[in-house]
Amino acid sequence: MRKRTDAVAVKHERCVPLDSPSPGSTAAVLDADCRLKRNLRLAGKGPTEPRCTADEGMKRALGSPSLLQVSPDPSACSSPIFRTRCTTVSDLCLPTAVNWHCRRKRMWFRLRKILFCVLGLYVGIPFLIKLCPGIQAKLIFLNFVRVPYFIDLKKPQDQGLNHTCNYYLQPEEDVTIGVWHTVPALWWKTAQGKDQMWYEDALASSYPIILYLHGNAGTRGGDHRVELYKVLSSLGYHVVTFDYRGWGDSIGTPSERGMTYDALHVFDWIKARSGDNPVYIWGHSLGTGVATNLVRRLCERETPPEALILESPFTNIREEAKSHPFSVIYRYFPGFDWFFLDPITSSGIKFANDENVKHISCSLLILHAEDDPVVPFQLGRKLYNIAAPSRSFRDFKVQFIPFHSDLGYRHKYIYKSPELPRILREFLGKSEPELQH
Repeated sequence: MRKRTDAVAVKHERCVPLDSPSPGSTAAVLDADCRLKRNLRLAGKGPTEPRCTADEGMKRALGSPSLLQVSPDPSACSSPIFRTRCTTVSDLCLPTAVNWHCRRKRMWFRLRKILFCVLGLYVGIPFLIKLCPGIQAKLIFLNFVRVPYFIDLKKPQDQGLNHTCNYYLQPEEDVTIGVWHTVPALWWKTAQGKDQMWYEDALASSYPIILYLHGNAGTRGGDHRVELYKVLSSLGYHVVTFDYRGWGDSIGTPSERGMTYDALHVFDWIKARSGDNPVYIWGHSLGTGVATNLVRRLCERETPPEALILESPFTNIREEAKSHPFSVIYRYFPGFDWFFLDPITSSGIKFANDENVKHISCSLLILHAEDDPVVPFQLGRKLYNIAAPSRSFRDFKVQFIPFHSDLGYRHKYIYKSPELPRILREFLGKSEPELQH
């Protein structure tokens, strides 16, 4: 009995703060600790439990679920011994090594769960596209991406085109397309305040006309497109451009056949008003597919344009889709062609530039930047190699102009080239303003 009491006394002495000023204060602290132990014993198994020493009462209290309901004496809570015991209990309940092991196990479980979700998504997307080919068509057209946002396409003046008029044409029933017509910059002042009839009559002037067919995503009011209109207008060209059905404020459902028919309708509308003025067709990116479709059809009916200009062209949509940056993560996926490319063909989307150029009989100019990240430069070069030896071009010029990667023109900034006016002048001939100078 004495040894047990001595042990308890020694333990109390270890818990007493070292800076205790006097034996009297030590006694007060021990008294407070005894009251705490008594309260903890009351939270144990019940009154029938035999009375035990202070250490045994502490052990029962720590193992009891009702410990959280204990309200110790306020004086005991302020005791240095109580604070020491609380710290000791926390260390005993959650040892550092065990705590870190549990935490690491939970982290690994969460990471594994995330990896399984990502893997499931990665494997599931090809099956989703295969089952729903319309998704792939949406990704090719991207007509739902309207950039820049919050512009009024009825007001080209807001984009700095003060010599531009907005039209609406109807190629088919239930289809309406928005058109912009920019006159040569020489007429900038004359065009102020003029109506649509004046702009239509202006097409019959002696200035050449460029029909511009833009690529996917955005609208006819895209920033790089507007800048190109300004460059061409400053060189003395009329520029007529439009949004295909389903793009911008045009009404209809996009498709390759519908886009080609829209372009044909606008071309015929221009020719009906331009008389003998030369009409050139300029296609960019996906618009090159529309342009070759259009020109092939015009050549088959023996009304070809004076020239065809392809900016950043591809060979066909399958090769372009396989080379596109978005396809990188799936390029080596088993069955890539079956999952991703066959749905494009089954949706009626081909844009076969490599086949169309074999049936085109007009001058052809290809412009491509070596650092193009969207349509690889080698596809433009390959298209030129297909067109150049074709018999349909034996009486016409076929020219390929590369732009070095150091220039940074990438996919849509060739308009910035200071060499562009000279290239067009040499290929198309001098425009009317240059002849007058």
